[in-house]
Amino acid sequence: MRVASLSISILIFMTSATSAAGIGGMGSVPYDSFEEPDVCADCHVRFTTQHEAALMHQSYTHHWDEIEYFELALPHSEKLDKVAGIKAGCNGCHAPLAFLDGDIPPKPPAEGTRANEGVSCHLCHSIVGHDGDVPFNGNFLVDTDSGMQGTRPGRESAYHEIVVNEYLGTADFCGTCHNEQDPYGMWVKATHLEWQDGPWAARGVQCQDCHMPRAETAAADGEEILPDARQHLFHGAHDASKLAGAVEVLLYCDDETVAAGNEIVIDAMVVNAKAGHMIPSGSVEERVVFLHVEATDSAGNTFHLPVDRKGFEGEDWTIASSNATAYQDLGDIQGIDGWKGLPRDGDVPDGDRIFRMPYLDPNGNMTVAQWHTASFGVDYRLPPLKAIPETFTWTVPDDAAPGPLTVEAKVYYQRVVASVVEHMEIPDEARTHEEMGVATLGLNVQ
Repeated sequence: MRVASLSISILIFMTSATSAAGIGGMGSVPYDSFEEPDVCADCHVRFTTQHEAALMHQSYTHHWDEIEYFELALPHSEKLDKVAGIKAGCNGCHAPLAFLDGDIPPKPPAEGTRANEGVSCHLCHSIVGHDGDVPFNGNFLVDTDSGMQGTRPGRESAYHEIVVNEYLGTADFCGTCHNEQDPYGMWVKATHLEWQDGPWAARGVQCQDCHMPRAETAAADGEEILPDARQHLFHGAHDASKLAGAVEVLLYCDDETVAAGNEIVIDAMVVNAKAGHMIPSGSVEERVVFLHVEATDSAGNTFHLPVDRKGFEGEDWTIASSNATAYQDLGDIQGIDGWKGLPRDGDVPDGDRIFRMPYLDPNGNMTVAQWHTASFGVDYRLPPLKAIPETFTWTVPDDAAPGPLTVEAKVYYQRVVASVVEHMEIPDEARTHEEMGVATLGLNVQ
C-alpha cells in the first residue's frame, strides 16, 4: 500500500509535457493520456505476456491487495484522521492510472475500470524521473506527450516516438514505489534503501539486473533479435523459482556419532545469498520467514529442534510462540467489539526462529496495517550476503532408534501470516510455506 507523502509540487520537464509527482499529481493526468496494455500487445507480445503474469500488472487486482485496501485501508482512512491520506496514497503505486486521473477511491476490480491495469506498460514508459532527493511514496514524474521512455539508443517505432532515458535502468526508478514512509514517519517499505546500503549497490548491480534479466529477444514482433533485451518478468517473492535458493543454510555438529540421552549442539548458518535487499523486504509486516529444524531417526521418528536463545533485546518477537497474540488494531479498524487479536505467528511451529522486524501500532502491538506503524521492534532479518548463526542444543531422545539420524534445516517463506489469512479470508496460497533454502546433516545414533 502506498501512503501519501506531504504535498509535492508538480515539476514540468518539458513545456509540452504533462508531469506529476506523488500526492501533488493526483488528478493531473487523465486515463486517456495512457495507452491501454492491449495496444502495446499488438507489437510487444512477449513482453506484455510476461507483464500480465507478474504482480506489476496485478498490483490492484491481486486478492490480498484488494482485501487490504477495501476492507482495511479505506475504512481506516475514513475513521482516523492521522491515516486519511492512504485513501488516495495507496493508489499512487497500486493503481497509478486511477491516482493520476483522480479516480479516488477507484471502484473494486470487479467493476472493470482502468484501475485494473495496475502498473501498466505506458505508466512505466512515461516516467522521466522523481521529485526530490529520495525516491519514495510514488514521487515519480511522468511525461505522456514526448514519446515512450526507453533505455536503448537507436531504436525506432512506426507507432510512437522513443525517448532515450537512462533513468528507467536505475534503481531509483524502482525506489519511487518500493520505498514508503507512512503517516508516522516510519519507512515501512525500504527495499530500495536497503539495496542502496548493501553490497550489491556498491558493485553497481541494479534492481533490474535481477528482476528484469537480459535475454536474446526481439523487442517487438518482426524485429531483429537483440542479444540483451530486458525481460519484463518482474519476478520476486511471489515466484517459487525466485525464492528457491535465495537463502542458503549450512549445518554443523562436532560429533558424527551420538548417544541416545546425550546432549549435542548443532550449528546452523543462514545466509541471504541472492537478494540485494533484506529478507524479508517490502511488506515486512505481513511476511513470515522462519527456520525450522528437525531430526529423523532410522525408524522414521521425527523430532523438532527449537532454536537456542541468544539473549538480545526484543528476541521474543523472533521465536515462534502459539501463545503470543498480535494485530489488535484490526478490531478498531473493522469495528469488532471485544477484539483480543490473533495468534501472532500463525502456524509457525513453537520454538522456530523467525527472521522479522515487527511493525508496531501506536499502542505497541504488532500490526499488519503498515500505514498504522508508529515504531519498529527489533530488526532481525537477513541482510544481503551476511551469515546469521543459529544454535540448536538438543538432547537425543532415549527412544531414538539406533542407526542413521538425519537432521534437516529449512528456511520457509510465507506471504501472509496464517492467522491473518484465515481472519481476512485471503486465498490459502498466501499462507503456503515456500521453501527458500535447505540443508541436511547426517549423524549416527549408537
